[in-house]
Amino acid sequence: MSTTAPAELDRRYSSPDATATAWEEARGRLAEAGLYWLATVRPEGGPHVTPLLSVFVDDRAWFSTGPHERKAGNLARNSRCALITGCNSLEEGLDVVVEGEAVRVADEDVLRRVADAYVAKYGEVWRFEVRDGAFFHRGSQEHEAAEGTAWVFRIEPSKGFGFGKGDVYSQTRWRFA
Repeated sequence: MSTTAPAELDRRYSSPDATATAWEEARGRLAEAGLYWLATVRPEGGPHVTPLLSVFVDDRAWFSTGPHERKAGNLARNSRCALITGCNSLEEGLDVVVEGEAVRVADEDVLRRVADAYVAKYGEVWRFEVRDGAFFHRGSQEHEAAEGTAWVFRIEPSKGFGFGKGDVYSQTRWRFA
């Protein structure tokens, strides 16, 4: 994602004294969040939303999914998606939505850096090997079902929205070139 994006406040959905949220602040919230939701498009056109983990590398959001999971099948047909995070409170916080295209990445040097970012952010349980252009997770005695291959995607954003909550409500839009 661009390190800067113009911030446009939508006054229709904002408090009178609201200001637009700078992209740098929203990007920081995205990078620090622990949990995200990914929205993809099912083959029949309906939405599919699932929670997942994400990391930021090279100023982009990255996520992984098994090749036989619903989101992988959806993205193979339609790469448009939205990555969402925020806080589950009406009285505080900033909810952030980034819309764009998920691009599968198989470059193993890049994947190693992304794998390192997962460990740095989420700990050793999320350590991945990189092989054959994908992540491989060995699982553990407690999580044998977690073993397997995962494809890795980065999101190329087209636009984003920020929803500030609390004493001052705001709705900000960012457009990416």
